[in-house]
Amino acid sequence: MRRRKAKKNPILPDPRFNEIAVTKFVNNLMLDGKKNVAFKIFYDAIDTIESKLEGENGLDIWKKAVENITPGVEVRSRRVGGSTFQIPTPVRDSRKQSLAIKWLIGYARKRNEKSMSAKLAAEIIAASKEEGAAYKKKEDVHRMAEANKAFSHFRF
Repeated sequence: MRRRKAKKNPILPDPRFNEIAVTKFVNNLMLDGKKNVAFKIFYDAIDTIESKLEGENGLDIWKKAVENITPGVEVRSRRVGGSTFQIPTPVRDSRKQSLAIKWLIGYARKRNEKSMSAKLAAEIIAASKEEGAAYKKKEDVHRMAEANKAFSHFRF
């Protein structure tokens, strides 16, 4: 690239767990700049998880869920000689985490529970048990990469 690389804004850890990953998650969860509302939704979801799964730490369940839906490879479209191929490529570490967070929040929003915190808690519990829509999405992405392994020599 011709210009200098854009500097990354520092992300402060969240007040309750002192984790930077939680703040990234809440930033993605936030709508219309309402960060306090997003924090309340997340913390309520963690409390719901702890009440549903007796004796379990809610933050550990959330970390396990994010780890379970983190993709290792993805397919990218590449045009070669008039036809488009789906080429499997490994995912960068920062993109891995952001994809997992986006999938978890997106599929939580589509659930049928009453409040957003209940939806989020249910999706986190499902993902930690390796089930649910977000985990299925990861499996589908990996299956697509596996099916198109023959085109991996067209790497970018």
